Amino acid sequence: MGEILLENKNIAVPGEIIATGMDYLPGQGTYREGENIRAGKLGLVNTEGRAVKLISLSGKYLPKRGDTVIGRVEDVAFSGWRVSLNCAYSAMLSIVEASSEYIPKGADLTKYMDVGDYIIAKITNVTSQILVDLTMKGPGLRQLGSGRILEVNTNKVPRIIGKQGSMVSMIKQATDCRILVGQNGLVWIQGEPKGEFIAVEAIKKIERESHISGLTDRIKEFLEKEETGKKIEINTGDENKSFSTPQYQGKNFER
Repeated sequence: MGEILLENKNIAVPGEIIATGMDYLPGQGTYREGENIRAGKLGLVNTEGRAVKLISLSGKYLPKRGDTVIGRVEDVAFSGWRVSLNCAYSAMLSIVEASSEYIPKGADLTKYMDVGDYIIAKITNVTSQILVDLTMKGPGLRQLGSGRILEVNTNKVPRIIGKQGSMVSMIKQATDCRILVGQNGLVWIQGEPKGEFIAVEAIKKIERESHISGLTDRIKEFLEKEETGKKIEINTGDENKSFSTPQYQGKNFER
C-alpha cells in the first residue's frame, strides 16, 4: 500500500521522499528509488491521480513556438533586429515580420526600432539548435513605449496572469496601469508613478506567495485596503487580454 508523505503545494527539496510504495508513479521532476519516489529538484508537490510531479520554483525560460514574449532589441542587423528574450538564447525579428508596412531595402532600421527598445512579439519557430524567430504581425504585438520592465520567475507567470486573466485584471483595475506579461518572465507596466509602484509590489507579492492557498483574496485585500482604497471586482470571465488590447502604438509602427 502506497502513501503520500508530502501533500499538494508542499515544498520538496532534492532527494526528499515524496511518496512510498508502487501505487504511485514518478512524474516530472521526480524519480523512483526502490519503493520511494524522491524529488529530483526544488519544487511544489503536485499529485494528480497516481502521478507525483513537481512544479519548479526556479529556472530560466526556454523558448517555445507559440509563446508570446517581451524582448529587448540588442542589435540592429541588415535584415532585421536581434532581440534578447531574458534567457540564454536570443531571437531574430526580420523586416518582413516586424511590420505590415513596406520597408525599403537598405533602409536605416534604427528609424523603426533601435537598440534598447522593447517589443511584445510571438515566437514562430525554434530550431533544434535553439535558433528563434519572432513576429510582430498579430493582435496586440507591437513595439512598447515608455514604462517599467519587471523580471519575474517564469514559473510564476500563470499565477501572475491568473485564471482567465483574473489576477492581472485586478491589478490593472486597482492601479489604472497598462500591464503586459510575457511568457518569458518579463512584465511591462505603464501608468502613473504611484500606480506603477503598487503594480510592481502586487506582482512581487504574487511571486513570493504563489504557493500559498488563498492568493487571490490576499492580493485583492492588498490592493483594496493597503494601497489603493478601491473596491476591486474579481473578473474570471475576461480572457487574458494583455496581449491583444491595442493600448500603445510604437513609433513608425502605427497599426
